[in-house]
Amino acid sequence: MLSPVAAFAAPYAALVMDARTGEVLHSRNADTRLHPASLTKMMTLYIAFQAIQRGEITLDTEVRISSKAASEPPSKLGLQAGQTIKLRFLLRAAAVKSANDAATAIGEAISGSEEAFATRMNRTAAAMGMTNTTFRNAHGLTENGHLSTARDMSVLGRHVIYDFPQYYNLFSRRTADAGIRQVSHTNTRFLNSYTGADGIKTGFTNAAGFNLTASAQRGQERIIATVFGGTSTAQRNARMTELMDMGFNRAPAVATLQRPDVPAATGTEQVAMAGNARPTTQNGAGKTVRVTGRVSEALRPAMRPAPEVPVALAVNTTSIEDALAEAIQVSSAPAAQPMAPAPEVVTRISTSGGRHWGVNVGRFNSRYEAEKVLIQVALNEMSTLEGAVRRVTQRSGGFDANFMGLTREGADLACRRLQARNQTCFMLGSEG
Repeated sequence: MLSPVAAFAAPYAALVMDARTGEVLHSRNADTRLHPASLTKMMTLYIAFQAIQRGEITLDTEVRISSKAASEPPSKLGLQAGQTIKLRFLLRAAAVKSANDAATAIGEAISGSEEAFATRMNRTAAAMGMTNTTFRNAHGLTENGHLSTARDMSVLGRHVIYDFPQYYNLFSRRTADAGIRQVSHTNTRFLNSYTGADGIKTGFTNAAGFNLTASAQRGQERIIATVFGGTSTAQRNARMTELMDMGFNRAPAVATLQRPDVPAATGTEQVAMAGNARPTTQNGAGKTVRVTGRVSEALRPAMRPAPEVPVALAVNTTSIEDALAEAIQVSSAPAAQPMAPAPEVVTRISTSGGRHWGVNVGRFNSRYEAEKVLIQVALNEMSTLEGAVRRVTQRSGGFDANFMGLTREGADLACRRLQARNQTCFMLGSEG
């Protein structure tokens, strides 16, 4: 049996990128095709998020585990052939524990077989501009022709962050409920040791060495870096620390966010979208049920009116990505426009207990962007924003994202806490 010592001979490669612009700040052997190991699961999870967004599958789809998925070698969740488990638990196991059985089950649930899923992975990679990547499986275990580069994995990591921000918190969870058991994060050491680190994915095989694609945010700056061929977890993390520090030193303090282009739907997923398909899974294979005829109405649900009295934020603290998944679909909306922190007068919602104050957290170019920020801020500040009503107000200059129904003291505390997180915030007072 090969021991981890064999990883010492794995080729080294690295790339550092300004996540906001995609500018490369450092590279070494960045286009050398190497074994990505479990960095592969970033693409497996990306396609799962994509399939959920496009209506091909849901977080609550019951996936039947095939014998192939159950027989994958460790790291694994311990799934048994024939059992069923919700997709949400498979996503957590793949992202947090890097479970190979969960990754294979995800691929089979979406595409029917691992081979078909690998085809979709390659099609998506090509659409992202990952020109030196070829996937053969959903988990990243060494296989002939299953290769990628430090540059391509950094590009993929950037897409994960900006294309699906509502799921990105998965990659920073130290532990997660994976349905049949709690799982622990494979990257806890780096997440705990590097200020601002919030993901993304580790990988190790004897052929690959110790790999890591990581991201960290400090203020308005975000850096992505990838390392291939580390000689140990400690050495890889030390090298990643050096690369991240280099990135923050070289990146400009201010940069205009240039989101990556979201890959267009092609092939079978395009057909599924056109028919508003919903899959069922039997024996681990995804079965697409097509609806004939044109789609007569938009898939986006109509906005519900805000309540006239303050209500508690409906957030399940044990399943953050589930709450965010109820938000409207991800789009490539432009970044928020800065807003001068001037006071504003709004009509009170309720005078009960003096809860007729609010806070504004920015003005945005679309209702979607404002709603998304409200949900993200609510999750970050659940204690201070408890009882607040999320409200988007259209103005001539854009869409204001407001939390209403707070006391004056509560609004002041919320703003101070949000500003400490570098989040735009100012108080809204009441009339009279």
